[in-house]
Amino acid sequence: MAPSLCLIPSLEALPTMSEPLTDVDVRVLGALIEKEQTTPEYYPMSLNALVNACNQSSNRDPVVKYDEGIVNRSIDALRQRGLIRATKGIDARVTKYAHRVAEVIGVDAQELALLCVLMLRGIQTPGELRGRTERIETFESVAQVEAALDRLVIRELVVRLPRQPGQKEMRYAQLLSGEVAVTAQAMAQTTEQPSRSTSSSAERFAALEETVETLKKELAELREQVAAFRAQFE
Repeated sequence: MAPSLCLIPSLEALPTMSEPLTDVDVRVLGALIEKEQTTPEYYPMSLNALVNACNQSSNRDPVVKYDEGIVNRSIDALRQRGLIRATKGIDARVTKYAHRVAEVIGVDAQELALLCVLMLRGIQTPGELRGRTERIETFESVAQVEAALDRLVIRELVVRLPRQPGQKEMRYAQLLSGEVAVTAQAMAQTTEQPSRSTSSSAERFAALEETVETLKKELAELREQVAAFRAQFE
């Protein structure tokens, strides 16, 4: 039986997203949203587990190296805004944290999943978002993704970026951290297309290699989280 949790009163919550979040805040909230769905057995998350989730080398862009001090300061700031709550099991010695994003800004499960990927991976197309939200929320089609994105655009939580020459899909970015400043280099990186001379078989092989490497990294990170979880009870 899972231990019952008691809520640790948070600081005064703000009813709206009145000020932009920092990049650290966005990464912390994105990691909490992701892990709530992908590893619910380890959610809410301890500070150590949350640092590891922020610093993952897979499914993150950019990859960061935050220490506990950086993440802890972000947690304090997010608690002040009502976006994070702290919990503690009756017999537990470690404080754990859960997000309140859906409650505070009023988004549904699909919208939250899209925000999560945009927060963790930066600028994305609807097609990329459909594939990368699979572990969090299922979309039946790209059109369904676009419909959810339209709702977020109307609420100014997401921005639709100009289509680049030669590109079929629009690009989207989250606005929780403020206006998006997209440099020419960044847009080039997000709109790169495979060379026409590259064979389809080579592309499939490269994609397979990337998938294997991602799975290896996720397995290693999961092992680290399990070890950290066990250490809490030793």
